[in-house]
Amino acid sequence: MNNDNTKLAATALVASGFGAALSYLLFQRQQNKDRPRSNSMTFHTPSDAPATIGNSRTSFIFQDPEYDINSGERSKSVSDNTTILMPHSHEERMRRRIAARMAVEDENSTPRQSVTVRVPASSANCGPGYDCIGVAVDLWTEVTVSRASEFEITAEGDGAEEMPKDDSNYIVTGVKAAYETANKPMPPLKYHVVSRIPYARGLGSSSAAIVAGIIAGLVLAGHRLPVWGSESLLQIAASIEGHPDNVAPVIYGGFQVGIHNGTRWVTERIPSPPGMQCVMFIPDFIGKTKVARGVLKDTISRNDAAFNIGRVAFLIHALCLGNLDNLKWGVQDRMHQPQRAEGLYPHLFPMIKAAEESGACCAFLSGAGPTVMAFTSGASGDIFTQREKERTDYSVAKAMMEVAQTYGVKGRIVVTQASQEGARVVKVEPPFSSEFIKFRDNV
Repeated sequence: MNNDNTKLAATALVASGFGAALSYLLFQRQQNKDRPRSNSMTFHTPSDAPATIGNSRTSFIFQDPEYDINSGERSKSVSDNTTILMPHSHEERMRRRIAARMAVEDENSTPRQSVTVRVPASSANCGPGYDCIGVAVDLWTEVTVSRASEFEITAEGDGAEEMPKDDSNYIVTGVKAAYETANKPMPPLKYHVVSRIPYARGLGSSSAAIVAGIIAGLVLAGHRLPVWGSESLLQIAASIEGHPDNVAPVIYGGFQVGIHNGTRWVTERIPSPPGMQCVMFIPDFIGKTKVARGVLKDTISRNDAAFNIGRVAFLIHALCLGNLDNLKWGVQDRMHQPQRAEGLYPHLFPMIKAAEESGACCAFLSGAGPTVMAFTSGASGDIFTQREKERTDYSVAKAMMEVAQTYGVKGRIVVTQASQEGARVVKVEPPFSSEFIKFRDNV
């Protein structure tokens, strides 16, 4: 065979091979169109699911290695009908995950006989974040609610004598809201409170009671709420309280910033700097939120509004970066602290000044008062095994108490820290745990 014939035969073989490969690829593509995708993000629609779920688009999570649209075979399956979900698209991812799951009966929907809920204190506003920023504080109250033959409230601990013992108690309000949400009649219940949150001192005792009541009621009623895309527990609590600055950190822990987006309450966590402590001067007298709000004006000047907007931004920036030095400027406020200092708490600004001069990163009025909160730095591990010179909490506490004595305000100093954990069930009868699965504290 001459060279020309050899070239002709080789060309024919290459062409036939290419044609066969192309035909095979076209055949495979047609088969893929005729059957569902096999990747784990494909939605398998339950028989009782809404029709719209079946039309949901295949989703890939951006920067998730398992669903990297730029790698290997995955890239071949990406088409114009694919949505890229960014890392912050938590609610959309959860919505699609729920839509993709087969409907199953919730085994833990059985009504319970008794439940104990643990809830943290909280400090709202943090200076300029009026009604929108708050932090959970590591002081805890435990509320036990049990089915009973008649209504009863008993209490022990901090503020037990001042706490309402009738159905005006916010715990009862929360339980009622839970049963209304579950669309079930509320039975007679017995309440016992072990309080470690000072009552009506600006540390979120009312919000703690509301959240504890809602959670207890939901557990007793055997009713569960959606979180992703709705934050239903937050909606109930904030609708009772009127704002999210206390209830959000009580529910979720940490620093929270919350808003109403026109449809529902929305909240997000702000990072909490490590080594930060909370030094609180807690007066012996009660501060009523209604009275503290009554001294505020309905309008503020443009300059004061701009001042607070800048301070809120500076505060969140300092927390996100862990820059404790900048907190001093971030907690400054013109919307409520000057008015409350003038009308109710003359010790406020002298105490803030003394705390900062003694080493505090910042200080501000906790909630509507009367407690004054200072943040300090330097804590690492157990503070009782750490040298005091490495921390500033003791010197700050001493300076705050001296100001209190100068103004004739009786009270006490409490040193603790921000809590990264929110409310949780610590005991329930019958328990959720079984021989197959044990939850924390064997709940």
